[in-house]
Amino acid sequence: MAFSSIIFDFDGTILDTEWSEYTSIRNEYQRLGLQYPIEQHRLRVGRIDNRPWHEELETVAGQQDDIDSVIERVRSTHLSQIATADLRAGVAEVIQGAENRQLGLAVASSSPHRWLETHLTSHNLYHRFSAVASSDLVEHAKPWPDVFLTAAEMLSVEPGSCLVIEDSQNGLTAAKQAGMTCVVVPNSATEGSDFSAADLVLDSLGDFSFGAFGL
Repeated sequence: MAFSSIIFDFDGTILDTEWSEYTSIRNEYQRLGLQYPIEQHRLRVGRIDNRPWHEELETVAGQQDDIDSVIERVRSTHLSQIATADLRAGVAEVIQGAENRQLGLAVASSSPHRWLETHLTSHNLYHRFSAVASSDLVEHAKPWPDVFLTAAEMLSVEPGSCLVIEDSQNGLTAAKQAGMTCVVVPNSATEGSDFSAADLVLDSLGDFSFGAFGL
């Protein structure tokens, strides 16, 4: 198969935002004497149609706290950790390699465009992607295929010619439903998920080989 483009997920793939989100929420559960296991959080990763985490917390904890303060603490902690995070290993090299080979580059994410633009810009990456398909543009985000199909349309390429790089089971499901080849690079929040449908699973994107895909 000839690949024309590489489509990156963002959260957890380009930047490891997932672990800091998990620990920020877990801290609030623990402060109330409750548990928030990683298995519970994994179900949320890569999609936005979940019941909000703070509603789940209110259900099990009751009205023990000012929920607006809880949400703000999680948001503040999460953002402060992201602000100092580096790109995941291998991301910069794969982007450069794609550019060298004149492949199309896109981001397809369940996050809103403002989030993507902010964090891609802070790492000097936004301008390097020809397309950014966000949850704002589709009716259904991952695990539905819409954002990947939208990215392919924005790149003016066929879905089957796209190679996706993902970190989550929901993202993998979306990519395969879009008819795309998918490489999964798990992170601390997603490792242990079922990636049996992936075309390739790597411990690090630093191990990615263009040659393995005929590129």
